[in-house]
Amino acid sequence: CGNIELTTCHTLGSERMTIAGIERLEASRLNLQDKLDAEKTQLERNRLGQFATPSTLSLDILTYAKSFLGDEEDVRFLDPAIGTGSFYSALLKAFPSTAIRKAVGYEIDPHYGLPARDLWKDHPLQLRIADFTKAAPPSESDKFNLLVCNPPYVRHHHIQSSHKTQLKKAAGDATGVEISGLAGLYCYFLAISHNWLRQDGVAAWLIPSEFMDVNYGAAIKRYLLSDVTLLHVHRFAPSDLQFGDALVSSSIILFRKAKPKADHSVRFSFGGSLLVPENERDVSADSLWQEKKWTRHPMNSVSCDLNEPILSDYFHIKRGLATGDNKFFILSAEEIDRRGLPRDAFQPILPSPRYLQEDEVLVDKTGNPKLEHRLFLLNCRWEEERIKMDSPSLWKYLEEGKSKGVHERYICSHRSPWYSQENRPPVRILCTYLGRGDKRNGRPFRFIFNASKATAANVYLMLYPRENMLCAMREDPTLGRQVWRLLNDLRPSALLNEGRVYGGGLHKLEPKELGNVPIGKISALLPSSLVVRRYRQARLLDMDSQ
Repeated sequence: CGNIELTTCHTLGSERMTIAGIERLEASRLNLQDKLDAEKTQLERNRLGQFATPSTLSLDILTYAKSFLGDEEDVRFLDPAIGTGSFYSALLKAFPSTAIRKAVGYEIDPHYGLPARDLWKDHPLQLRIADFTKAAPPSESDKFNLLVCNPPYVRHHHIQSSHKTQLKKAAGDATGVEISGLAGLYCYFLAISHNWLRQDGVAAWLIPSEFMDVNYGAAIKRYLLSDVTLLHVHRFAPSDLQFGDALVSSSIILFRKAKPKADHSVRFSFGGSLLVPENERDVSADSLWQEKKWTRHPMNSVSCDLNEPILSDYFHIKRGLATGDNKFFILSAEEIDRRGLPRDAFQPILPSPRYLQEDEVLVDKTGNPKLEHRLFLLNCRWEEERIKMDSPSLWKYLEEGKSKGVHERYICSHRSPWYSQENRPPVRILCTYLGRGDKRNGRPFRFIFNASKATAANVYLMLYPRENMLCAMREDPTLGRQVWRLLNDLRPSALLNEGRVYGGGLHKLEPKELGNVPIGKISALLPSSLVVRRYRQARLLDMDSQ
């Protein structure tokens, strides 16, 4: 190549391309990416799911994907959401140009597609400015054996209804998989691309990790286990954001378009990089059918004792109430007094967990929380005419809310009267709904013992005892505290295994997820006659019921 420091050269058409030349092109592409991103607002890019793949990550994916293709096989490359061409640039580094038979990319947004096409005009890349999900798949002879994609991360509520209908049909036609209406756009991309990949071809997807844990991801997991041979699932640490401008925990999914063998195992890895992960483990495909939470792997064993009682055997778990407008409906004691509002129109409510320094809420002689930060919830069912006559101060406050449109908000407009609240009686044990990790002990979630008559908002999960637990608590008034202490002694992993995690290390537990936490030790606290004996069947991944 005329440069003794370079050991590889690439032939692109009539052009001989050195590694240094490819690096210069990549530098130009990165400058172009920054320029184009700066011309859009963050809100625009979030709505359209436009988050560029970092160069190092692109090269890792292409390098790893190469190991699954035969050395003598010609590469037919496809990127269904190419952007400015991060994966194509990495393709040129990972493969000799003599091996690249064909390269095609789709980009729906001309803002990125047209400048990118100009950037790569001297290279044999066919960059099509079009919506991949609406394009006709190629004939069998023209299909691709290497598909690499970072699809748009567009949430379901940003997909128009008519477009969603088209996407669901296209995904179903390609795979027979029925995608949930709650799925993000990336799920449709993955399914639709099935008809573009050649038999035994390899696909690598950079997608959010959330599909591994949520109900709408069940159809995607079924596809990965039954229609293709899932090779590797790498999950980045939630604190290691691959996209600095998108709070999403990312994963890389690699599979081969071929039916899996009966004894197939999948490599799961976590943390570090794709090529040098911090943890890895092979997991049998059979066991993955039984796991609702794939993010258990690779750090945890295949499953816990599936017959062990779970928290929902002893408690009904509900989200705290949603007011519709916390600023209007939740007032401090001082604000209520200042406005002269009637105290009997309010009930005590716990403050946000960040205002609770301790895990136990003590009670004063009136039954209210003994807290410095005391809050009260407007919650009454008096008719407006009665309020107008008997409580002018409250009437004035409600009229103030109407002037701000509070009564027209979705939640408020579906209540009668609009200033009443859903039924959430006080409860002794609550769990925080979101968490990043307690600085004192590393717990992402806290269990709160509430001795007061305060209710709670939807930043908490409320644990209402089932009949067996309620009977036991009536017999032994100390039992509630014993259970609370036991819950706070749970290993953090017992909760993390059932919950989900987002970019930046934000963990979340939904009611059903908290209910699935194994909690056999509770049985030791109960009279033998009240112990749950109807143990659960194995929690199979019942795809069709999700």
